[in-house]
Amino acid sequence: MGFYAERIVPRVVECTCSTTVAEPLRRRVCADLLGSVVEIGFGSGLNVAHYPPAVDSVVAVEPSDLAWELAERRRAGSVVPVERGGTDAQVLPFDDDTFDTALSTWTMCTIPDVAAALREARRVLKPGGTLHFVEHGLAPDTRVQRWQRRVEPLQRTLAGGCHLTRDVPALLRAAGFDTPDLDVFYMRGTPKMFGATTLGAAVKPRC
Repeated sequence: MGFYAERIVPRVVECTCSTTVAEPLRRRVCADLLGSVVEIGFGSGLNVAHYPPAVDSVVAVEPSDLAWELAERRRAGSVVPVERGGTDAQVLPFDDDTFDTALSTWTMCTIPDVAAALREARRVLKPGGTLHFVEHGLAPDTRVQRWQRRVEPLQRTLAGGCHLTRDVPALLRAAGFDTPDLDVFYMRGTPKMFGATTLGAAVKPRC
């Protein structure tokens, strides 16, 4: 990675993802986490304040050293122990069936091989475990989709490889998750091409 990706993008992401619009969604997606958690794309720790009492520990997967440094204050103030356990969501260094729950917030858009990352998340979850997520992606309306496709090349360049047109529900199902409870909507106060959002919990089948 070059200077821009290493030193600028993590600060831009912290700024754009710490808005008042995002906070209620973070609280909502974290509310049902429990036990041992693997957080994919920990970033600068913006979810730490929303871990519920049912969480015992969090293992963070975060490729950016700067983002991990920016999270130091939040980690230090957390009542839940947080450790950095990996840097590449596409190849997780954990045994099968390790975690009770997993968390991903606005992360699937930037992982180069998101299909591999979701297969890995499914592998390391215990049977019946859940991946809690809020992600932006392909809009439900064709008119907005056309604008997303036009803007996506510039978005990928400026925002660390961020894609606007990934079909999150389809990616989850292709990775072997069940998706019984999904909420698809546009984020308030955000242009639709950037604010098309899917929130829910995907389940690893028990057999």
